[in-house]
Amino acid sequence: MTLHTDEIPADEDLVRSLLEAQRPEWAALPLAPAGAGTDNTMYRLGDDLLVRLPRTPDGARSLRKEQEWLPRLAPLLGRAVPTPVHRGAPAAAFPLAWSVHRWIDGTEAGPSSVRDWAAFGGDLAAFVRELHGLDLMGATRAGDLSWYRGGSLRDGEEWIGRCLADCRALAGAGGSGELDVDALERLWRAGLALPDPSGPHVWLHGDLKPTNLLVRDGALHAVIDFGCLSVGHPDAEHATVWDLPPAARRAYREALDLDEPTWVRARAWAIAVGASGISYYWHTYPAFVAECLARLGAILAEDSGPVPASGSTSDSGSVPVSGSTSDSGSVSASAGAAGPSVRDPAAPRGGGVTPS
Repeated sequence: MTLHTDEIPADEDLVRSLLEAQRPEWAALPLAPAGAGTDNTMYRLGDDLLVRLPRTPDGARSLRKEQEWLPRLAPLLGRAVPTPVHRGAPAAAFPLAWSVHRWIDGTEAGPSSVRDWAAFGGDLAAFVRELHGLDLMGATRAGDLSWYRGGSLRDGEEWIGRCLADCRALAGAGGSGELDVDALERLWRAGLALPDPSGPHVWLHGDLKPTNLLVRDGALHAVIDFGCLSVGHPDAEHATVWDLPPAARRAYREALDLDEPTWVRARAWAIAVGASGISYYWHTYPAFVAECLARLGAILAEDSGPVPASGSTSDSGSVPVSGSTSDSGSVSASAGAAGPSVRDPAAPRGGGVTPS
């Protein structure tokens, strides 16, 4: 499945050739496909390793960012995160940087894996609080750490306006009729109308959706896919909670004590990411489009009335099918960090922004 015009194909034979040239001690280990997301193709190598090859040059820059910063961040975080063990060099057959990480056993967050959604939301909030509280270690919002989701909503006003117009034609009144795009645009503009956050910049994971959250024994165990790692304002970090059931969303907001302006901006970011995903992937990646539609549907449902009480059917069934678009590995056992989950080709770019 080809998703991008600048995509570079990869297969098992290519992976073997790269390993033989750069890590011959691993070349004879069993190799099996471990999924393909929007920015990376993955192979499980033996029992303990994951090979990740970027689809595009943008993905390669994200891998290099992970290789630089994950070893410094991991010891400071209480949850498991990916451990890079090899920096793959570009080669004639594959002219991009690639990576090998330690495999992390776990199941993507979903109705069949999470025991208590409220507890899960609280655990995710604890991880976010921990990450956002880390020292920046000299990092600034520049270069590859200057990604659009840590910036101002207003930088994306024109671009998201075009994406919402696409959504109206494809999934709104002009298309399938699944979305009330007028209501989404109203909520998007409510976020735009607010001033930007005034607090300090923090570390941002950038894509805390369910497929990047691994569960063991019913609870959050690991956070993977740091390809969207950046430094910036924290509001966009909260956008993916609309991918979780209402009980998790409530617990997350309460644990972080997020005020109304922060919540309104986070919701606008969620709309931006969902609308851009529908616009870009409508004809090529229906599973990802389904995730975006589910996110936007959750926003509309929350806006139209009170959030259902914990334990209702919507508390257990609103998460997209686990593994459907993950860059992290297989459906039942996910592995080390992967690339960004959605590529926004028209996103406003700072220095070296890698769209998601």
